[in-house]
Amino acid sequence: MAQVTIRINGYSYSVGCQDGEEDHLQAMAGEVERRIESIKVAAGPSGESRMLVMAALLMADDLYEMRQALKAAQAGQPMTVQGEPKLGRRLGKLARRAEEIALDLEHP
Repeated sequence: MAQVTIRINGYSYSVGCQDGEEDHLQAMAGEVERRIESIKVAAGPSGESRMLVMAALLMADDLYEMRQALKAAQAGQPMTVQGEPKLGRRLGKLARRAEEIALDLEHP
């Protein structure tokens, strides 16, 4: 088991992960950090716990909306992006993430 030190909101955390998953863990920590930075821009700095809770809620919201979109797609319901900017942004993020994963698989 590998140990990785990640940095989120100026604090260091030592986290264990499976060998070979270190880069993935760093990427996930980077995503949390990006969420916290966007919260700071929108609402200003706050306490550490509040920032982490807000980042977790934003990520949970993303997951919920993606699951809803997946259910709709599996049910054969058309998904429209036009007129739904939030869905369009999320689909764009998903596409970029899929490309990153594909590149990681091509160049381990």
